[in-house]
Amino acid sequence: MKTVWIINEYAGSKYHGMVFRSYYYARELVKRGYKAYVISGAYHHNLKIFPKVTGDFTFEEIDGITYVWVDVPKYKNAHDKKRVYKWFKFGAKILKLPVEKMDKPDLIIDSSASLFHIYSAHQLAKKFNSKLFFEVRDIWPLSLIELGGYSPSHPFMRLMDWLERYGYKHADKVISVLPNAKAHMISQGMREDKFLYLPNGIALEDYKERVDLPEEIKSKIPMDKFLIGYAGTVGHANALRHLIDAAKMVKDRGYKDTHFVIVGNGKDKEYLKNMAKEYELENVTFIDQILKSQVSSLLEMLDVCYIGLINQPLFRFGVSPNKLFDYMMAAKPILYAINSGNKPVEEAGCGISVEAENPKAIADGIMKLHDMTEEERKEMGERGKKYVIENHAYENLVDKLVETIESKKKESALSA
Repeated sequence: MKTVWIINEYAGSKYHGMVFRSYYYARELVKRGYKAYVISGAYHHNLKIFPKVTGDFTFEEIDGITYVWVDVPKYKNAHDKKRVYKWFKFGAKILKLPVEKMDKPDLIIDSSASLFHIYSAHQLAKKFNSKLFFEVRDIWPLSLIELGGYSPSHPFMRLMDWLERYGYKHADKVISVLPNAKAHMISQGMREDKFLYLPNGIALEDYKERVDLPEEIKSKIPMDKFLIGYAGTVGHANALRHLIDAAKMVKDRGYKDTHFVIVGNGKDKEYLKNMAKEYELENVTFIDQILKSQVSSLLEMLDVCYIGLINQPLFRFGVSPNKLFDYMMAAKPILYAINSGNKPVEEAGCGISVEAENPKAIADGIMKLHDMTEEERKEMGERGKKYVIENHAYENLVDKLVETIESKKKESALSA
């Protein structure tokens, strides 16, 4: 039996909460006969339910996956400086994993929500003579430099830069969720043939777990209108202020049968409500966050799904938002207001792409979708569903991963 260790300080599970990627990859590997371990911090801000830990390392079997929960320092929120201390602590602790209780890894996948365990992962790979795949989900330290305004010469940025280069140098493969990150990685010392694009994905079987919306929520949604909907975090990054501006433009231009539904919670919610009130918009409804299992039921009710992000230079490397995949699986046409290096909605032919943070472009896109026939919109939605299943189902993504694992094994055998 082949064994894979996935080291991801921020891994969750279907039962504990986000982040789900490592869980779904491990679950698919188990189905293919692999022994899979997920090594994660027992505390992080994305978890909804925290695992019960005893001592430094706690083992838990979840859907055939062996989780190793590493006891780490707690912190208040994502911006707490203690979180940085946790990065170092997790990286140091995994060097002391109780390996006598674990199967020897054939492959270690180190997932870099934090860079501070790539060195330890490489040391473990050397110890067990296993392959090392370095999974890059966010590009550090470039994200902090471009978004946070930090100087590249800051000592902490230089340390992260060293760790990034270290990972590219020593990994056998570099997995990226961002399709256009290859050139940057090469500029940081990665050999070109190491690059492997594996985007975020969807678990097809989870879409069967559909739960109807409560009547009290359904009653708030006017089904006799042309519905534009958004479901997710209501934060500044999601660029919903521009959607409210567009709602006013659509109303002013006589599209009185068009209605906007914003579902979710977040820091921008009260601001958006005040915007709608100031504009005297009766065509916008706000609904509190719903269960993940209820999202499919909500999306069925919509005519068009909206996704937007603020305009950030980092998006030149591409984006891979899970919300977009939910929209595609619902077979709904999508209004995509993101300036990104990749154009998934255009590639799939499942909607309209417009300029980010541009209310007029968003309004024009909505009116264009409104004026289409129902059959045209239905065809768009079906193309999106076909695209997301072919390109983002975890079943297909893990097939690609397994193919890469097997090819690396053959290379090792030939060079032995």
